[in-house]
Amino acid sequence: MFARAGVTAILDDGAPWPDQGRLVLLRADHVFDDALARPLVERHDMVLLAPGSGQPVAASVPAATAAAARTLLTSTTATAVDAEALGLRAVSPESLGVSYRKNLRNNVPPYVLSTETMPVAAIERHMFMASYKGLTDIVTKYVWPAPALVVTRWCAALGISPNAVTLVSFLCVVAATLLFWFGWFLSGLLFAWAMCFLDTVDGKLARVTLTSSKWGNVFDHGTDLVHPPFWWFAWYWGLGTLPFASLPGMQVAMLIVIAGYILGRVEEGIFLWAFKFEMFTWRPIDAASRLITARRNPNLIILSVFSLAGRPDVGLAAVAAWTVLCIGFHAVRIAQAFGQRWRGRPVASYLAGSGAAA
Repeated sequence: MFARAGVTAILDDGAPWPDQGRLVLLRADHVFDDALARPLVERHDMVLLAPGSGQPVAASVPAATAAAARTLLTSTTATAVDAEALGLRAVSPESLGVSYRKNLRNNVPPYVLSTETMPVAAIERHMFMASYKGLTDIVTKYVWPAPALVVTRWCAALGISPNAVTLVSFLCVVAATLLFWFGWFLSGLLFAWAMCFLDTVDGKLARVTLTSSKWGNVFDHGTDLVHPPFWWFAWYWGLGTLPFASLPGMQVAMLIVIAGYILGRVEEGIFLWAFKFEMFTWRPIDAASRLITARRNPNLIILSVFSLAGRPDVGLAAVAAWTVLCIGFHAVRIAQAFGQRWRGRPVASYLAGSGAAA
């Protein structure tokens, strides 16, 4: 965590300290949000207080003050007053870090968790939920969290890397595509949903274990971005294996779904380019639309329902109709945002009140 913030030397307690320079001291019986690492390194002469207890748990000090700061952190009765007596400014996690995580589209106060007062399972759950995207589809938000926490905990305990999970997810993408192509829709949906689940697990595993990498990010997000059109075309092709005549216009429906997916991404890009934040974070109605907009998981819900009813062709037609409605809604919202700017009113995310973190 601190290496990512530019720290090059990590000293164990009891190791010789340098006579010059600066040190960041941390209580090892607390778990710190990684959002606090860089502020602790970059800001000077301060002590971080644990929320609730107000106990000093971290300090950023010059080498000359390090011994006194260590005594402060190891005391069970120290307070902000004691920190100020040493010429150190006492700060809270909320004032030191930011709550709005731009990349996760959530608003979660930075945490400092005591391993003495919180069970390990509770700490793991807190870390997991803090790493969860705040704005996502209805399945990822409401169905996956509980099982994903169990699998993420299991993967972390066994040392399974996020990239390994992403690889299995990619293999599920390939399996689902082939099964759709040959008309095995229900079997393909099992692999499709498995991919969607693992797509949740790999990102959370990378964040809570601090093992994300550029390659993993490219592999994960590249797979997410590219595979849906292949699924929708394979689904259309597989309709030719049905023992009955499918609805007319299936080719048009397939083209609408694929074009709608691309156009939806273009709409998001236009909004991001014009207003420097994501379209779904503008207003609560936009956040609500992200739950059900015509993206992979909501589309799979529709396809699953109609496939279980024995009509995968009607499912594709329903996805096409839903795609048109969603694209139209977002187009209206983009026009409204430009209109608001034209009238001289600011266009800003409703989540960004606490600042933004990359």
